[in-house]
Amino acid sequence: MDLLPFFSIFLISSSLAQQPYIREAETSCSITNRSTTVLGYFCNGARRSCQSYLTFRATPPYDSVSAISTLLGANSSQLSQLNSVPESSTIFESDQLVLVPVTCSCSGQYYQANVSYIIKNTDTPLVIANNTFQGLSTCQAIDFEIGNRPTDLQDGASLNVPLRCACPTKSQVHHGVKYLLSYLITWNDYVDAISLTFGVDAESTLAANELSDEDNEIYPFTTLLVPLQDPPSGSSVTTASPPATSVIILAPPPTVSGSGGKSKTWVYYLVSALGGFALAAVIGVLVFFACIRKRKNRTEPVMSLERVESVKRLRKRKGDINPEELLEGLSMVAQSLNVYSFQELKVATEDFGPSSWIKGSVYRGTIDGDFAAIKKVNGELSKEIKIPNKFNHFNLIRLFGVCFNDGDWYLIYEYASNGPLNDWIHHHNDERETMSWKQRLQIVLDIATGLNYLHCYASPPHVHKNLNSDNILINHDFRAKIANLRLARSAEGQGGEFILTSHIVGTKGYMAPEYLEHGLISPKLDVYAFGVLMLEILTGTEVSLLYEENLQLSDVLNPVLHHENGLENIDALMDPLLQGNYPPEPAFFIFRLIDRCLSKDPSDRPSTDEIFQFLSRISDSTPSYEWAIGISGQDIMM
Repeated sequence: MDLLPFFSIFLISSSLAQQPYIREAETSCSITNRSTTVLGYFCNGARRSCQSYLTFRATPPYDSVSAISTLLGANSSQLSQLNSVPESSTIFESDQLVLVPVTCSCSGQYYQANVSYIIKNTDTPLVIANNTFQGLSTCQAIDFEIGNRPTDLQDGASLNVPLRCACPTKSQVHHGVKYLLSYLITWNDYVDAISLTFGVDAESTLAANELSDEDNEIYPFTTLLVPLQDPPSGSSVTTASPPATSVIILAPPPTVSGSGGKSKTWVYYLVSALGGFALAAVIGVLVFFACIRKRKNRTEPVMSLERVESVKRLRKRKGDINPEELLEGLSMVAQSLNVYSFQELKVATEDFGPSSWIKGSVYRGTIDGDFAAIKKVNGELSKEIKIPNKFNHFNLIRLFGVCFNDGDWYLIYEYASNGPLNDWIHHHNDERETMSWKQRLQIVLDIATGLNYLHCYASPPHVHKNLNSDNILINHDFRAKIANLRLARSAEGQGGEFILTSHIVGTKGYMAPEYLEHGLISPKLDVYAFGVLMLEILTGTEVSLLYEENLQLSDVLNPVLHHENGLENIDALMDPLLQGNYPPEPAFFIFRLIDRCLSKDPSDRPSTDEIFQFLSRISDSTPSYEWAIGISGQDIMM
């Protein structure tokens, strides 16, 4: 694969500092032109991750805060605040435009917000893209995700769906743009009307989508980027006049020929405009009085009955926790997490029976038709809830519920059906299939993506502190998710400098030398652990078995990296279960990356952003690897 055209396209797209509009959606679902944004908006912004917004039209069963939040991977509390509605017991009117906040991040060449979707028996890529997600994804992007895995479209399977979002470019930021909103275009929509809805100059919207006054035709089931200086307001979309009304009223009649044709045309326009104004005024009055009536009948936002009962149970708890912590827990629960009754959890886990037990105090349960991991927690709750609840990223395990019963807390997490990475790379279960090279490379990239989000784009940035093969979970699609953020520590305001601690906790073999010897914490602590993980994934050998007395872990790589015939020795280092089914050169480059990550001096280790970009390029280009020679070699590989 010749990558020069790829980098040329990428550089051209970056220099234009805008996103080309996708134009007509292709129903064939074939990827015919990668220079368009059919697979997603290009990752050419000033930041690789940012706050972004989507629009979605409420349609049963996706017509409530919780249902829309679950479908689009959004924080339900933020969604309710953005749309000025109570989080619970809110059903949007059919076809009502709903604003959805998401975290938009680079994934290889494209921006996207990833969500997990459970396949139904009537689904196809086109149905999922246009019907379920209304055009927030494309059938081409979904087909690209499926690749050569037709089993991913089986009923009940989990599918990763990339949603269309983007971050402002440097040029847009320079002109005051802070956010990009992906607006779902429907029938009879026009750029001018869409821009007016959000208080944006139409010229800036046209420019953001590489459209012009002469070439501004847009199509349903596609998205239009709207550049915003401030977060969008729910009131702006609920009070905006329907686009179809303006089209019907202002459609010009045929031009009358003859000497008086021009004046008659202006008369028609004047009559149409006055008629449109009158009709808009009538609609406005009706909407005004309807809102007044609704406001009179509206009470303050209240919790659902289930949540009220849960809070009552919390208040019955005896004095084994101080009031401040209890109130703090109640506040967090009420604002951002689903509260479940203990009876619900008993039903979900068959009364916490042996068939539902996973390990330790973790059980598998079925909640709302989906599997969930239910963990019984003893001791301090605040870190268990606070840390994971701050983040929303595809490669981080999501916490979405909580329960309290008889002095014990239960946390409900996203379920990863293939279990911990440890069980796969160390072959604890001989019945499991061997991970292929492609699966290993995807897992490595997933971990790097999640770490890069934690280190660079989380608010505030965090250090995981306990990255190991038990804390990497594998979902149904064989995608990796980082779990157990209980020990994570904020790195905000440190500017890359070290934090000093005397409390050393972690997993033997994964802890960096500066942490073990001096208690120094920085993002480079996670980079070291990631190097250990990569070494385990490629060799299929547990870290404790890799160490030898008086040797550093990186010395394991000497026969490959520091030997005249290093490339020929690589087979002895790779997992023998691969049976040679891997490309030697990309594996060699990853071993070089591992060597950098395991450097004793943390300043010699690459950043997670460097790691992410390097692995993205390897993933995109494998088995072609010629690009790696001479490109950023001094930074990553040498």
